Amino acid sequence: MGRDIGAGLKSLVGGELKDYTKMISEAREEALKRMIQEAEQLGANAVVNVRFSTSHVVGGAAEILAYGTAVKVR
Repeated sequence: MGRDIGAGLKSLVGGELKDYTKMISEAREEALKRMIQEAEQLGANAVVNVRFSTSHVVGGAAEILAYGTAVKVR
C-alpha cells in the first residue's frame, strides 16, 4: 500500500516508477515462459512473430499477453 501511495505521488511529478517497471518486466517474462511451454506441448520447437500486449484491467491492475505462432523447424 505504501508503494501505491509513493507511486501516486511520483506520477504527479513524473519519472520512472521503478517498482512498477520491475513488476511489468517480471509479468512479461512469465507470459513468455507460459507461451513457450504451451508451444512445446503442441510439439513446436520455435515460436515466431512474438508480440506483447498490455492492458489495464481494473484500478491498479494490468495484464500482459504474449502471443506468437508455434512452429516446428527441421
